[in-house]
Amino acid sequence: MAEVISKWHRELSLFCGLKPMMILEGNVLDRYRYPVPGSVGEDSIVPLTEYLGGFFADMGYEQVVYYSNLVGFVNPGHPEALASFAAVTGSEVKNGAIPAEFKGNTADTAPNIISRAMLQDKKATVVVMELASHYVVSPDRMDQQEVNSFNLLMQSAIGAATVKTPQARLQNLLVLLVDKLNDLPAWLYLNNSYCKTILLEAPDREERKRLVSGNLFAAFFDSAVYRRDMPFYAEHPAELNKLQEKFVGLTEGMTLTDLVSVRKLCRQECLPIREMCSAIDLFKYGIKENPWGTLSLESLKTAKEDFGKRIKGQDAALERTLDVVKRAVTGMNGIASSSTGKPKGVLFFAGPTGTGKTETAKALAEKLFGDEKTCIRFDMSEYSQPHSDQKLMGAPPGYVGYEAGGQLTNAVKKNPFAILLFDEIEKAHSSILDKFLQILEDGRMTDGQGNTVYFSETIIIFTSNLGIYVKDALGNRQPNVTMDMDYPEMEKRIRSAISDYFKLELGRPEILNRIGENVVVFDFIRQEAGEAILRSQVNKIITRMAEQKGIRVIIPEAAYSQLQSAALSDLSNGGRGVGNQVESLLINPLSRWLFDNEVLSDAEVTIDTFETDARPPRILCTVKRGKE
Repeated sequence: MAEVISKWHRELSLFCGLKPMMILEGNVLDRYRYPVPGSVGEDSIVPLTEYLGGFFADMGYEQVVYYSNLVGFVNPGHPEALASFAAVTGSEVKNGAIPAEFKGNTADTAPNIISRAMLQDKKATVVVMELASHYVVSPDRMDQQEVNSFNLLMQSAIGAATVKTPQARLQNLLVLLVDKLNDLPAWLYLNNSYCKTILLEAPDREERKRLVSGNLFAAFFDSAVYRRDMPFYAEHPAELNKLQEKFVGLTEGMTLTDLVSVRKLCRQECLPIREMCSAIDLFKYGIKENPWGTLSLESLKTAKEDFGKRIKGQDAALERTLDVVKRAVTGMNGIASSSTGKPKGVLFFAGPTGTGKTETAKALAEKLFGDEKTCIRFDMSEYSQPHSDQKLMGAPPGYVGYEAGGQLTNAVKKNPFAILLFDEIEKAHSSILDKFLQILEDGRMTDGQGNTVYFSETIIIFTSNLGIYVKDALGNRQPNVTMDMDYPEMEKRIRSAISDYFKLELGRPEILNRIGENVVVFDFIRQEAGEAILRSQVNKIITRMAEQKGIRVIIPEAAYSQLQSAALSDLSNGGRGVGNQVESLLINPLSRWLFDNEVLSDAEVTIDTFETDARPPRILCTVKRGKE
């Protein structure tokens, strides 16, 4: 494979001869692959400090030292370089280090020692300041000594000397490593012609591909496993390339340190080559067997029929929902996209209230993962205020609630194989919508504590009542769809209203683009569906009364017609409204009659009449007790 040199390495090579102060920010705690022959060794994967030591040594720098405010100046691998540094700065080595505080009034503080090193012209020197963003509590509230220390660093860079070496004339360098640039005082790097900021990102696709190619590939496997499996892939290179491409796609966003850990896990667990990608699940979630890979296809074939027992009158919506699930199970989800870490599926359930949107999500969770509790619901009306994203994703360090984490990120870390249900998404604050963009595109999110949370094994479902009502020219709310419309017309109107909301009212068409064509419109609960819902709920009540109380409830056809006529007189509130009517017309009057007549168990109760016009509604019954 062609040599892969990262962008930041090339930038460092270009600017270290031009800028005496370099700030490397971002992924500074990661390990890095040294890409060229030199003092480190090509393809060696080492910590950043060792990488920089080799890089500058190869350029001809005579002494590279590292400063930490915990121990001072050190160079563990080259004590002679530290001794030389001590000599040119007038410092003293004690127990393998030059002790130095970051701030103070003495000549032996770190900034003063660095200043002497930068201004001298005897030895070409690089000082690397590790975790430089940790030297002060807050860049906005520094005391005068801290300000003086950073000022001295800036002046050192401005006055940096150039040293003649056997290889070239080299400028003394000061390199600061920071995880977040804004943890340094802004005046240190903004509009500073002597300073260059370089971003260190996670390994790109080419870097990850190199790690599983050539000689590096064998390091993923136990030697016996590799000798056993590799002949097949040597004869079938297309299969090997397909496996490597899958690994590269699934590790998007992971650091090289993470990838090395995955490699160790793969070798440690003696995984065969064909299962190397399961090491990623083992690293991310602590499991070998992905529940998506153990789903019963036979069970999914009956899913629509099973769903129909719980959700009435929504054949079209269930068909569209199951299409997304089948796409996820067959591995076709996101196949047209460059990102393989996206969620397994994304659905946007729209339609009138009480039509089965939430019930469908629960039924889906039970079908896929065996328990409807794996449907994790978030009521987005609770996240309508500014900074609500911190409640959902976790507050950043230093803010109240930081240690608790976010409600969403905690839930996904606890159960990465789940249905995530976001009810009434239009009520969420816009800051949360920005977070959803990243989740839908990349399938991952970094929480407030800096942990990466993966959404690639979830199905994300948004529900909304958008499109049921719209505003007229005067801003008044009016119905957009009515029960006398057929389903195709209703679906067309709701989808159009949703599109207008995201594009025109919200001004966020990119959110709708991430959802794509996965908008599923639920129909009104019409008469036939209402009758099925009513029958289902009445049968459930009768069954539970017999099982729990030993009371057999009988509703003759004439009486049932009275109940049905009253319960289905208004279907505008959907299935939930039918449930409310059952409670009002059957459950409450029946419980009142049983209590008043002291029928608490072991009886047969026949409901002769429903007096639905009475207030409150009543029933007239006859009873046979015990063995009568």
